[in-house]
Amino acid sequence: MVQDAVGSAVFTAMAVLVSGAGAVVIGFPILFIPVPLISGFYLARFITKKSLSSYFAFATLASLMVLWFVVHNFWDLNIWVAGMSLKSFCKYIVACVVLALVVPGLALLPPTLLFLTELGLISHALLLCYIEDRFFNYSTMFYYGFDDDVMYPSYMVLTTTFLGLVLLKRLSVDRRVGPKAVWILTCLYSSKLSMLFIASRSVLWASAVLLLAVSPPLLLYKDKSKGASKMKVWQGYAHACVVAISAWLCRETIFEALQWWNGRPPSDGLLLGFYILLTGIACMPIVALHFAHSQSAKRALALVVATGLLFILMQPPVPLSWAFQSDLIKAAHQSSDDISIYGFVASKPSWPSWLLIATILLTLAAVTSIIPIKYIVELRAVYAVGVGVTLGVYICAEYFFQAVMLYPLLIATIASASVFVVFTHLPSASSTRILPWVFAFLVALFPVTYLMEGQLRAKSLEESEEADRFTTMLAIEGARMSLLGLYAMIFMLIALEIKFELATMMREKVLDRGVSQSKHGRNAGFPPKLRLTQQRRASAAPSFTIKRLAAEAAWMPAVGNVSTVLCFIICLILNFELTGGSNRAIFFLAPILLLLNQDSDILAGFGDRQRYFPVTVVISSYMVLTALYRIWEEVWHGDVGWGLEIGGPGWLFAVKNAALLILTLPNHILFNRFMWDYVKQTDAMLLLTMPLNIPSILITDIITIRVLGLLGVIYSLAQYLISRRIRMAGMKYI
Repeated sequence: MVQDAVGSAVFTAMAVLVSGAGAVVIGFPILFIPVPLISGFYLARFITKKSLSSYFAFATLASLMVLWFVVHNFWDLNIWVAGMSLKSFCKYIVACVVLALVVPGLALLPPTLLFLTELGLISHALLLCYIEDRFFNYSTMFYYGFDDDVMYPSYMVLTTTFLGLVLLKRLSVDRRVGPKAVWILTCLYSSKLSMLFIASRSVLWASAVLLLAVSPPLLLYKDKSKGASKMKVWQGYAHACVVAISAWLCRETIFEALQWWNGRPPSDGLLLGFYILLTGIACMPIVALHFAHSQSAKRALALVVATGLLFILMQPPVPLSWAFQSDLIKAAHQSSDDISIYGFVASKPSWPSWLLIATILLTLAAVTSIIPIKYIVELRAVYAVGVGVTLGVYICAEYFFQAVMLYPLLIATIASASVFVVFTHLPSASSTRILPWVFAFLVALFPVTYLMEGQLRAKSLEESEEADRFTTMLAIEGARMSLLGLYAMIFMLIALEIKFELATMMREKVLDRGVSQSKHGRNAGFPPKLRLTQQRRASAAPSFTIKRLAAEAAWMPAVGNVSTVLCFIICLILNFELTGGSNRAIFFLAPILLLLNQDSDILAGFGDRQRYFPVTVVISSYMVLTALYRIWEEVWHGDVGWGLEIGGPGWLFAVKNAALLILTLPNHILFNRFMWDYVKQTDAMLLLTMPLNIPSILITDIITIRVLGLLGVIYSLAQYLISRRIRMAGMKYI
């Protein structure tokens, strides 16, 4: 910067004068004035001559001056700041300044001494993090019997973090620090930002430890020359263990964050769930960057994340030792504030949540092939029964805890449904002969369980007092509705599974037909997509093939249809019991009939083309019957006879609305016939029948008839558009 001798001399003289003037201004003793003068001289000599020894001489003398200034002005003050005495705080400040003065000189040393620069930078970053953490979290200052709040501004945290990262980037570009030091310093500076978002006194160090555990897969194990991962399997396990330990060290921070969010101490299950979830999320870089080819690693990670989410949602009871409770967590749980505010609250037994968690985790383990039920029939049977039993016990304990006599029936029902679904999806050699009997047993359990619930409660109803009978009757109705909902869900699941399996069979049959045609064609080779499909099927085909299943499992469509019809009927019963027969419910319940299948015995003429016919005909029939019931309900008041007088208001009401109801029927009949055979009606027929719905929409007294009229108009328009589309599609082939 200063090149000629005269300029160097002038610069040196100016540096000496400025140093001396500064020392006089701050009150430096006259006896020690030569110290700042010599310090300024060595600084100028370092700048002009690039002498490294001159810089260290300047750093030493400047450190002595800083030490004198701090001791002379602040050492003996009886002040507590940042949770410590001012004397202790001065020690940290002096150490931080000394490191800041020494590190630039260390950065100029030869590359063999690079570790000294890294050690100095890391030490300085640790001191800076400690000082800012104390200032930010301990804002009270005590002095001579008085106290005051001194807030450390957030922009100072942002400023020091930004400057530290910029300086680190510059040193890394100049190769003054190695990659490991860059990793440590990046984590330390970045962890300071957590203080701005989480109100916890330990959040900075917890975040630093967690970042140090999570970031190595991102920063240390990347081979830039080859673009491949250098992490080995044992290193992956080691890093996963380090991540788990680091997340455990963050338990108090997690606890305080949850306590701040909920307004009260979180439960042990919630705390453990967030710990497991944090561990799983922190392990994602390891799997995503270095073990993306390993399916077992992905499955294990998915299972860990799912476990954490289940613990968060279910919050099962956890022993204190499982939740890694520290003194802070124990003190928060032993606080009497909740009792004084809320009183003693009777807690519901939550141990059944463990059963639901076990059921879901077993299902995920089976779906991800962690449990190889696909290849071992015995293990498949044990898995199906185990999942059914755990889920059955959970349902009994959670929803039917008073009906102990129903426990065996309910557990047998859930276990049978589990066995049916598992062996329908993954059939064995003998499952096609056993599953129809399992389904028959399941259907037989339905009325037995329903009637036994009523009989058991009826006995208790007779023995109970008059005041408790009403409560017992409500309990009986609630339990019966719960049973109906449970069986509706089971039959829906069975119908969905059978529909899925039949669709898979049809797809396989189409692929086989395409492959056989390609063999006899001109091209002897497979199309690429079919060839890949055949390779996958050949490699993963079990001993019990799809063709054999189709030959021996002719019962599947009939079972699926029975399940669909039973589910629909139960849902209708629930609709009448819970809503009084809501008209809107049929639009949500009728699509259940889309699960019907073509059956050679019951629904012989029913095929994929008629799949929408049951939905439309059920909606129309339900609305017509509901309208008739509404008319009868309005005119029938329980009198002897019909209760109608010719010419009276009831008679006029019934005749008018019945006539309007009849006017809506033509479009419904035409549309339902069209949904069965797709035979095009003449446009004149649609134009003549559609206006018949207008009087029903405008002048009816019953909302159901008005809805039927609107449906008639919609059906007419839909029939016209579908017919036109079919005709246009057929014209392409003429």
